[in-house]
Amino acid sequence: MTDITFTVQDTETKGRIVAHVPGHDDTAEITFSKSSPTLVIVDHTGVPDSMSGEGVGLALVERMVGLARERGYKTVPLCPFYKAMIARHPDWADVIP
Repeated sequence: MTDITFTVQDTETKGRIVAHVPGHDDTAEITFSKSSPTLVIVDHTGVPDSMSGEGVGLALVERMVGLARERGYKTVPLCPFYKAMIARHPDWADVIP
């Protein structure tokens, strides 16, 4: 899905990426906690039922991987969905400690 737009919101200790999908009032998100300036724990991916099957969860993971690369983060995959997606994409291994 190419029409998804993302908003990154973060503070000193936490962050989230919010996905906005045209035609949906709901939003999806992936959340993370900052352990250090270079290590974050990805702890939750949430996609409403109304967006199920549209690739929004994978798009959020792709954006999280991109953010990690942009900011020099390593990501600890606590979230089961994030962990499963990382395992399926060996080309994302550079964002795992």
